[in-house]
Amino acid sequence: MAKVPGFELPLDEVRASLETLRRPLRIAILRFRNPFNVGAIIRVAHSFLVQEILLVGDEPYYERAAMGMQRYENLVKLPGEQALVAWARERKLPLIAFEREHARVDLWRAELPEACVMLFGSETSGVSEELLAEVDDIVAIPMYGINHSFPVTVAAGIAMAEWTRRYYVTGGVAKP
Repeated sequence: MAKVPGFELPLDEVRASLETLRRPLRIAILRFRNPFNVGAIIRVAHSFLVQEILLVGDEPYYERAAMGMQRYENLVKLPGEQALVAWARERKLPLIAFEREHARVDLWRAELPEACVMLFGSETSGVSEELLAEVDDIVAIPMYGINHSFPVTVAAGIAMAEWTRRYYVTGGVAKP
C-alpha cells in the first residue's frame, strides 16, 4: 500500500506528495444531468490516484459527493466533447469510452493502455454517438442480471480497478 500524506499537513504539501504517487490514467466525465455522480466519481478516482480528472461540460457537480477529494485532485475543465477529443489527441492519449450499447469489446478483453483517458457518460444519455465516433475504443463491463446497466459511479470504479489490477498488482498485492 502506498504511503500517503496525512490530512493534518497543509493542502499544498499533501498535493505535492500525492503527485509523486499518481498513475498515468486519466478519467473524463461528461457532466450531463448527473452532478452527484460526477462528485462520487471524483472520490473514486482519488482512491486510484489518477493523473487527472477531466470534467467535460459546464454543469456544476455536487462537491459533497466528492467528500472533499476534489481538493487533492488535478481537475481539468473542458467546455465540451470536441475539446475533450482535442485535449486527448494533443497528448497522444487513447480515449476509451465505457458504453454498453455500442461496445466493441468487453472489459476483460479490452486493451487498456497504461496512459489513457477513460470516458464515462451520463446515466441518462450515455456517450453521444458523435463522441463515440471519435474514441479509440468502446468497452462494456460484463453484466449477468436482468438490469441492463451499472450506475456510472460503479462502472467507473470497476474500470479503474481492472486497469489498476493490470498495471499495479504484483503477487496479489497492489504496488504503490
